[in-house]
Amino acid sequence: MNRVDDAEWFKSSHSNGNGNCVEVARFGIAVAVRDSKVQEGPILTCAVGGWQAFIGSMVRGDER
Repeated sequence: MNRVDDAEWFKSSHSNGNGNCVEVARFGIAVAVRDSKVQEGPILTCAVGGWQAFIGSMVRGDER
């Protein structure tokens, strides 16, 4: 997959449905993140390793 427009977006299984969610998609060697309420808005991308480190720090509760 080379185009973010073709990405398969998904929300967290922890999303409570109140509309305050982000959507995430695997985009080649990157991860793309967007606001679920503004799908045509800006998209943040990062390397897969960076995303994994971010999620890992959230799971561990790191405060850095």
